[in-house]
This record gives sequence, structure tokens and C-alpha cells, in this order.
Amino acid sequence: MLAVGSPFTSLRTSSSCNALLRELQQIWNDIGESEADKDRMLLELEMECLEVYRRKVEEAANAKARLHQSVALKEAEVATLMAALGELSSPSQIEKRSKTLKEKLASVTPLVEELMKKKEERLKQFADIKAQIEKFSVEISGYSNHLNDHMNISTLSLEETDLSLRKLNEYQTHLCTLQKEKSDRLHKVLQHVSEVHSLCGVLGLDFGQTVSEVHPSLERTSVEQATNISNRTLEGLEHTILTLKTERKTRIQKLKDILTSLFELWNLMDSSHDEKRKFSRITSIMRVSETEVTEPGLLSTETIEQASAEVERLTQLKAGRMKQLVLKRRSELEEICRIAHIEADPSTAPEKSNALIDSGLLDPSELLANIEVQIVKVKEEATSRKEIMDRVDRWLSACEEEKWLEEYNQDENRYNAGRGSHVNLKRAERARVTVSKIPAIVDNLINRTLAWEDERKTMFLYDGARLVAILEDYKLSRQQREEEKRRHRDQKKLQDMLLTEKEAMYGSKPSPRRSNSFRKTNGYRANANGSMTPTPRRNSVGGATPELLTPRSYSGRQNGYFKEMRRLSTAPLNFVAMSRDDTMSYASIYEGSDTGSPPQS
Repeated sequence: MLAVGSPFTSLRTSSSCNALLRELQQIWNDIGESEADKDRMLLELEMECLEVYRRKVEEAANAKARLHQSVALKEAEVATLMAALGELSSPSQIEKRSKTLKEKLASVTPLVEELMKKKEERLKQFADIKAQIEKFSVEISGYSNHLNDHMNISTLSLEETDLSLRKLNEYQTHLCTLQKEKSDRLHKVLQHVSEVHSLCGVLGLDFGQTVSEVHPSLERTSVEQATNISNRTLEGLEHTILTLKTERKTRIQKLKDILTSLFELWNLMDSSHDEKRKFSRITSIMRVSETEVTEPGLLSTETIEQASAEVERLTQLKAGRMKQLVLKRRSELEEICRIAHIEADPSTAPEKSNALIDSGLLDPSELLANIEVQIVKVKEEATSRKEIMDRVDRWLSACEEEKWLEEYNQDENRYNAGRGSHVNLKRAERARVTVSKIPAIVDNLINRTLAWEDERKTMFLYDGARLVAILEDYKLSRQQREEEKRRHRDQKKLQDMLLTEKEAMYGSKPSPRRSNSFRKTNGYRANANGSMTPTPRRNSVGGATPELLTPRSYSGRQNGYFKEMRRLSTAPLNFVAMSRDDTMSYASIYEGSDTGSPPQS
């Protein structure tokens, strides 16, 4: 028989078997068993022992097979778990060949339990992230059966095959994206709601009812109800804002139209400051842009109705004072025309207006409207004439300087060192520069006026007379005046030459006293700046020169203009003739005197 186990155990078992075998043989000897029976019974004993060994071997083999299967299942489970969790290798596989089955099973079992625990934790993480993703997706979409288009997320269960950190990171990244989108949408919704609240306040509308029509959650009636941030809500808010802005624009224009009428009525009716102050809150809308209108209730229907009621009240009051209003607006029209040097339309003259109103042939409102139209036209025409009128003012100012310079040059005491003489000298120098520019100013003004007339196909009238005609007449009169001055200088030179010849022939004589027609006392008057300027004086008959025609002297004299020009054109000839007579008289006096002295007066 073969012994198994440790040497010590085999030795002890063998000695026990030998002792029992010897005792059995002794018993057989005592019984008197034959050798053949002894051999047969020993053979049976050995067969029974072999059967016991065989059964034990089979049981051990079965136990080994079960252990191997258990180890294999555990290792397969470890591999599956590690694959699901994204693990690369396990410590049990490294020491796989150096351990028995029971040791392998003992080492794999804790690993399986550890991986199962990690899987459960990972499943919980996936479940939490999946729940949040589904929640945010529903909030963003607004539908409970929303399916994510970017990631096909199926219902998470214990049989989830991919529980790796990579997959978990993908879910977390998508969750962060949804969280940011939700935050952005919520911020945008709150901005829209705030804008709707501001617009409703300005328009005097019910904010709660307005936003409830978009979505009930926007009114915040219950704390548990979350704000809806779906596309439908955003589109509804944007549409509501657009509608409110359109309504705001319409009401602003309507209120401005009402205020325009109100301002006109205030001006016509001479309304007091207290009456205007009642609507100061409304009138502020005329000074701001559309986006700056934020005061609550400023565009409400009640505010517009109040302004309309005031306009209606003033309109009714205006009907009783229409005649005074017509005359007042006519006076304003005449004042505008006077400033712009435009002739007012005679059809609405005060006399005609009063006659039409008193006779009842014309409605005062129509007459007032006609005057309003005329005022608008005159203002437009005055605007188009502004550049030319500025140059006319410059020309007239230069003419005033020329007139002052002439009076200054006729003053015999202008060089005396009196008070303010240096100021007059400086002004005279400036006046000479200004006067030298008059011809260029007139030519430029004529060209611009003609261009204005060509552009508008109408004549440029200045107080009823054509400005170009006035300027041409001015140029003509200026040329005549310059010619007269030249003749005067020539005549004076001739007189000086005759006197010089007489003195050479008869000797030096005291100069005769000039007649009063050629000598006149000069006077001075103080300007506002303290300088002394010569007082205007009338020229003598012999020194008369043509008057320069300007719009101020020309206005109202159109009918007698040519008669005036003929009179002025003959003045130089009379002056020359008279001067020659005076010269001859002086010569005859000197010739008829023996002493050479002038006769005593």
C-alpha cells in the first residue's frame, strides 16, 4: 500500500496498519483460518482500501473542478468589471501561476467585492448625472419626453456596459454644457422679463397679466414653480417686447402730435405758466429720445387722454377768441416778414381779415390756418435767403461806414488833438478798408442773388423790390457819385490855377470871404464809446452829390425812382456851371479894382 501525506503522517499510519494487520493475523491464527482464506481476506481488504482511495480521489477531483470553475468565474467577473470600469489589469492575474486554487479563490473574491462596490458607486454617479442631464434637458426644451440630440442617453441600469471614467467625463462635460446653457437662458429670460416690466410701467399695462400670457411661471406666483426657460418662452418674451416697443413708439408719436397742438394753442392763447406746469411731466417727452422714456405711466392711456382733453378744451376756448388770434398771428407774420424783408401776403391783411370775419363770409379757423401756412412758407423762404441777407447786412454796414467816413472827411477839425480824436482816426482807417471792399461785396452779392433766382426760378425781392435792381442802381449811383467827385476835384484845380494866374498878374491879394453856401460850421457829437464823430450836415448847393441808393433808402420809393435818378444825374452839370460863374465873378472883381483888394461887403 502507498501512503500519502507528510512523511510523519505516513509513518504513523503505516505502523498503525501493520499493528492492526498483525493483530488480525493473530486472530486468524487463533481461529484457525487457512492460508488461502487469509490471502482472500487480505485481498478483499486491499480492494476495499483501493475503493476508498478511488472515491476520495474522485471527490478531490470534483472539489478541484468546482474550485477551478469558481476561480474562473471570479476572474471572468473581475475582467468584466474591470472592462466596464475601464481598469487595465488586476493583482490576481500577476500571481496567477504561483498559487493554489483555494489561494486564488481567496485572493480573487475580495477583488470582486471591491470592484462590485466601485461599480455600484460608479452606477450611482452615472445615475445622478443622468438625472441632472434629463432635468436640465427638460427645462431647456420645455417637454418631459425630450431626447438629447447630442448624446443618445438611454435609461441607465445595472447592466450598463461602459462605466469608465472617460464615459463619466463625457456625461459631466455634457452636464456642464447644459448647466451653462440653462444659466444663459435664465439670465436672458430675466433680462426680457425686466424689459417687459419697464415697458409695462411706461405704458401703464398690467405686468403680471402680460407675462402670464407668455408663461405662468414668469409671474412668480408660487415659490415652488421654476422659471420656464424654453425656446418657446424666449420667443414669446421677444415677441412681447417687440409688441410693447411698437406700442410705445405709436403712443410717443401720438403724444408728440398732441403736444405739438398743445404748444401751438398755448402760444395762441397766451396760457399762463401755471397752466403749462400741470403738463410739465408730459412735455418732457419732446426733449428725449424713445429709449429714454422710462418714467412709469408716462405713456399710459390716462396720460394721453388728459393731454387730449386739454387740447380739446383749448380748442373750444380758441373758437371764442378766433378774431384776436387771427390778428395776433397776422402780426407775427408781419414781424417775420419785416425781419426777413419779405412782403406779407395782402390777402390776410388785418383790414381784410376783420372784414371777412365780421361779414361771416369766411370761417376764422380757415383764415387762421391760411396764416399759419403763410408763416411756414415765410420761415422756409427766410431760411433759404439767410446767406444772401447776411451779405446784404454786411453791405449796408459798409455803406454806413462810408457815410460816416464822408462826414468825417468834411470835418476841418478832425486832426485837432481833442478828446477822442485818436479813436476817430483809427475808426477812419478801418472805415477806409471797409469802403474799399464795397464794390467786391456788391458784385459778389449780385452773382449770388442771380444764382439764387436761377435755382428757384423766381426773383429775390427785398421789401418788394428786386434786390438785383437795387444793387445795379446802387452801382450806377456810386459811379455817378465818383464821377461827380472827380469833376469837383478838376474844378477845384481849375479855380486854383485861375487864382494863381491872377496873383501873378496883379499881386497877392487877401482871399475873398467865401459865401455861406460854401462854408458851414461843423459840430461833433459823442459816440457810445466816448469818441467824437461829426454830426451829419447838409452839403451846399455847389457841393451837392448824388445820394447812394441802398435797400433802406430805396424801399417805398420804387414808383419815383427814375425821376429821382434823372434829378441826381443833372446835379453835377449845375454844380460845374455854378462853379464857373463864381470863378468868373472873382476874376472880374480883381480886374476892376485899382488897389487889388477885394470889395468890402
